[in-house]
Amino acid sequence: MSWTAGRNYVTAVALALAMLMMVSGDSSGGTPGTLNSAPAGEEPARLLISKQLLNKYVVENMDVVIKYSIFNVGSVTATNVLLKDSSFGPDFKVAGGQTEVNLGRIPPSANVTHTLVVKPLKFGYYNFTAAQVSYASGDESNEILQGYSSEPGEGYIAPFREFDKRFSPHLLDWAAFAIMSLPPLFIPFMLWHSSKSKYEAVLSAKKLK
Repeated sequence: MSWTAGRNYVTAVALALAMLMMVSGDSSGGTPGTLNSAPAGEEPARLLISKQLLNKYVVENMDVVIKYSIFNVGSVTATNVLLKDSSFGPDFKVAGGQTEVNLGRIPPSANVTHTLVVKPLKFGYYNFTAAQVSYASGDESNEILQGYSSEPGEGYIAPFREFDKRFSPHLLDWAAFAIMSLPPLFIPFMLWHSSKSKYEAVLSAKKLK
């Protein structure tokens, strides 16, 4: 076999292998070397995230309950769902839950909730910003998708003294008031009772005579 004939043979084999790869790629419904996130005609996983403050009043050094609700409005299961909220800095203390949590899988038309409890260490105005969610659409997708929650916005963190002054039952204050009110009421009552007893004794003596 001449060198030219050998080169032509190798070229023909390479073309045949390339055509075979193209045919197998078309029959699998995708492009070779890529993974489809959703079958044709289906909408990929799409997450909607809500972040809510459940407290009516946000108070210094008191628990603040935050609820995250994640809805999958797509047609494919969302996988490797990771919720992360980096908006709480050194001015907050985590009292319950986690600021970063792996929620696993969320099927289509399903929802998942997560609760976080924090304590503000300072009072004043604070901007409650969005949380971040990363996920993949389906089990075979290598593409990482990003999403952000709604923002509660700016809120006022009330000082504990101010809140306690307005909403505390003030049991100690009422007890002190009651104790201080007893002498002005008790002394006149004792004087009246003494006079009444003397008057009744005089009347009884006159009746006996």
